[in-house]
Amino acid sequence: MNYRGRFAPSPTGPLHFGSLVAAVGSWLRARSQRGAWLIRMEDLDPQREVPGAADDILATLVAFGMPSDEPVVWQSRRSQAYAASFAQLGEHVFPCRCSRSDLAASNGVHRGACVATADPARAPAWRLRVDDRSVGFDDLLQGGFAQNLLRDVGDFVVRRVEGGYAYQFAVVVDDAEAGITEIVRGADLLDSTPRQIRLQQLLGLPTPRYLHLPLVLDRTGAKLSKSEGAPPVDRHDPMPALRAALAFLGLPNAARVAATSPDALLAHAVPHFDIDALRKKLDGFPAFDCNA
Repeated sequence: MNYRGRFAPSPTGPLHFGSLVAAVGSWLRARSQRGAWLIRMEDLDPQREVPGAADDILATLVAFGMPSDEPVVWQSRRSQAYAASFAQLGEHVFPCRCSRSDLAASNGVHRGACVATADPARAPAWRLRVDDRSVGFDDLLQGGFAQNLLRDVGDFVVRRVEGGYAYQFAVVVDDAEAGITEIVRGADLLDSTPRQIRLQQLLGLPTPRYLHLPLVLDRTGAKLSKSEGAPPVDRHDPMPALRAALAFLGLPNAARVAATSPDALLAHAVPHFDIDALRKKLDGFPAFDCNA
């Protein structure tokens, strides 16, 4: 099977170091497998989108030597594909008008019956009905991971109140249509994977392999994120951040390679990218000082 990987940023701000690590890790994995690397812009939530962020992210990836091998896919342009797959779910989905306050007593988990106190005329969200089953997988880096969807997650939203499709649903449809064979992304999405696998099962779609990379943390132990003001990487001077990303991914010799361009540095890194070495270092990654 020809390897096909992807990087899927959200345009909620410029690319920061944590997202750069995910991009570099997925790119290196694709190239080490002599495969394709694609970019998908996850622009399904206009309220969170920062104007100009999508173009800025794409320009930054190019400056770091990682353009997409195929035309960029934009989720905002794929409503027909989502609608067709949503229709296939049939009786597995149901309308729900429960608000967060309605579900507060169950810590936000919806199990079976709606308890909504809202006006019944209010537009509903649509949830996937889950049952008492464990859904698990073997992550190439993190090892075995499983969830009981009923206990740990509950019935989850696949189509939002305003009519847009939820992340968990859209990525399943997108990855299948793009023929993605392996998903390399941050470990913060590890617990989303059982939900996505369940959707794959119900839609009759193949389940790709998964590799969840260690998260980049700041000095307080918190994940670097746009919402917390993580500074953007500098696309006008990409080499320092690229060397740091490679070192974080277990390639410490990147700092000593006499490369003068991102393309040359990445080309050197491809044959040295090693999941086993990454696994050995999994618990030993230092926090990245985003203020350095």
